[in-house]
Amino acid sequence: MYSIEMAYARMRELQDQANRSRAHQAMPPRSRRRLRRAAAAAAAAKKS
Repeated sequence: MYSIEMAYARMRELQDQANRSRAHQAMPPRSRRRLRRAAAAAAAAKKS
């Protein structure tokens, strides 16, 4: 069952992710790409 707490936690997660990506806009594209890849790997590891 998908509870309101789970939905809220997911919303916070997405908000934090959006804030992080906004903070990295000033970085050169190569660094951003590396960070995004690391974040995606961390997210994938968290899911399994």
